[in-house]
Amino acid sequence: MPPKRILICDDEAPTRELVRVVLDDGDEYEFREAADGIGCLALARSVRPDLVILDLMLPSKSGLEVLAAFRRDPDLVDTPVVVLTAWDHLAADASAVGADRFFLKPFEPEELRRAVSELLAGRRR
Repeated sequence: MPPKRILICDDEAPTRELVRVVLDDGDEYEFREAADGIGCLALARSVRPDLVILDLMLPSKSGLEVLAAFRRDPDLVDTPVVVLTAWDHLAADASAVGADRFFLKPFEPEELRRAVSELLAGRRR
């Protein structure tokens, strides 16, 4: 079975690395990264990830704008999106726009692993 593609979009490289380390379990996942909203959208459209981990505070386009664009795009509308942010007051907004899960930074590694596994369990390429 080919690895699932996970796109990590966060403007802070240490956070992207932490997410990769937390989720990396051998050959199960293939990771792609973006540091801003425009790059995230472009990469998502080209690689068609199985799941996106998305920060909300991004340069060029906010995570909420990126998420809204995913939900309007027929090729990305069903892509699970896990929001990972320091801004707890945006939980309701993220949910309203279409986030599948919401985690505050700092996050619990096991909770993130479990959420990613659950969201990918029924997804087929």
